[in-house]
Amino acid sequence: MSYQLTQRQNHKSISSEQSQVLPLIGVGLRHVHYQDALTSPFNIDFVEVHVENFFAKGGITQAILNDIKAQYAVSLHATSLGLGSTEPVPEPHLKRFSELVEQVQPILVSDHACFSWGQLNDLTIHAGDLLPVPFNQESLAVMVANVNKVQQQLGRRILVENLSAYITPANSTMSESEFLIELCRQTDCRLLLDLNNLMVNAINTQAANSKQNGAHDKATKPVDLALAQLYEFPSHVIGEIHLAGCSPVGETGVMIDDHSQPVSGDVWRLYETALTRFGAVPTLIEWDMDLPDWQTLCQQAQLARKIAKQVLPCH
Repeated sequence: MSYQLTQRQNHKSISSEQSQVLPLIGVGLRHVHYQDALTSPFNIDFVEVHVENFFAKGGITQAILNDIKAQYAVSLHATSLGLGSTEPVPEPHLKRFSELVEQVQPILVSDHACFSWGQLNDLTIHAGDLLPVPFNQESLAVMVANVNKVQQQLGRRILVENLSAYITPANSTMSESEFLIELCRQTDCRLLLDLNNLMVNAINTQAANSKQNGAHDKATKPVDLALAQLYEFPSHVIGEIHLAGCSPVGETGVMIDDHSQPVSGDVWRLYETALTRFGAVPTLIEWDMDLPDWQTLCQQAQLARKIAKQVLPCH
């Protein structure tokens, strides 16, 4: 599938061929930090905002968005496209999404490898969550068609994020990595590799296996499982990295990707490896619950920058 980038869109996009000594480092911008972000920018290269928070036309939300994009490079991150849904995203929704991309001219546009849309009583509804898809040829064909449609509508490449999933869909015939790599091959999209999601899935997979087998495999650490999956991705498909924290669910051994904590030591270890393997990929700190103050959030970004300077050569 080919699609055309306008000169203006191409200028504000980050191509895989762009050579940077160090990665762009950004933070997810939430409403409690709007004022601080505008008055105390620290050393932040870009901010990520959730597209759906700015669907309303006019009013205070658009004024805030205009102020943000006047000061920062912006990444638009979505949760509503449902790229793995057999029910296509409603045209009015996609049209408004496209209008925001045109308005903001973001450096990156992304959503998730999930399904969200379905039919109920002849109405198209959104699940309100990011639901996992089975990794098979049927699901791949659906997601390929949807990604191609979105990219054609936007006139630019998008990034697709790997999911944190708490159930394993039946009928998978390939691994998550194989599925996502093939998605990139068929659509020319790129991956937003969420390292915390890799870690959460590794922890939960080990917990599930322990419960099923009645024994805990102490020889294999979850971080080693996550590292093994990271090495399955070729560098040319990675367009962005997300870093975040997670929380345990009581004594169950299950971990929830709630973005309520600082980035863990294991995820920082994954990041070091990712930089070595993939190079200077734009990197974002996510923090969505139990939000810290703006300075603490920015300190996480500066830690990512410090690690990048230590890992990458010739900075």
